[in-house]
Amino acid sequence: MTDQAAPAPMHPLRRALTFWGAVIALLWLVLIADWVTPGYLVSYGITPRSVDGLTGIAAAPFLHGGAAHLAANTVPLAVMGVVAALRDWRGMWIALIVTTLASGLGVWLFSPSHSVTVGASGVAFGLLGYLLARGIVMRRIGDLLIGLAVLAVYGTMVWGIFPSLPHISWQGHLFGFLGGIGAAFMARNAARNAASAA
Repeated sequence: MTDQAAPAPMHPLRRALTFWGAVIALLWLVLIADWVTPGYLVSYGITPRSVDGLTGIAAAPFLHGGAAHLAANTVPLAVMGVVAALRDWRGMWIALIVTTLASGLGVWLFSPSHSVTVGASGVAFGLLGYLLARGIVMRRIGDLLIGLAVLAVYGTMVWGIFPSLPHISWQGHLFGFLGGIGAAFMARNAARNAASAA
C-alpha cells in the first residue's frame, strides 16, 4: 500500500491574490447586502465608549457607508495586502490582527460620543505602517525597497492620520498606522523565533 503524495502548496502569488480577492469580494457583498436588506448594517460599527460598541471593532472593517467609501479603500487594501502577503504570510496575519484591534480601540476610546465608525481604512493605514516599518526593522534590502515603493505610491495617505474633515475617522487611521508599526516589530520577532526553533 503506497502513501498518497501530499498536495502541493499553493503558489505564494496565487495564495495572496486568492485571499485578497476573497476579502474584497466579501466587502462588496456586505455593502450590497446592506443596500438590499433593511438591516442597516452600518449601525453595527464602533460606538465609542459603549459596551455594545466593542463588538464593532471586529465588524467595522467589513462595513462601509457607501460605494465611494468602499472604492476608496479597495485599491490600497488590495495592493498593500498582496504585497504584505507575498513578503511574509505570517507577518501579514499579525499585521491584520494588530491593526484591526489597534484601529478599533483607538476609535472606541477617542472618537466623539454618539458617533458610529465603519470602514476598512484603519486596516489600510495599518498595512501602510507595517510595510513602511518593516523596511526598517527587518534590515533587508528587499523590505527596504518595498517600503520605499509603498512610500512613493501611498505616502500622501500619511496625512490622513491627522484631524481633517469631521466625518473622517483620523483616530482609526492614526491608531491603525501605529498598530502597523508595532506589527512590524512583532513580525520580526516571530520570524526570529521561527528561525531559532528550526
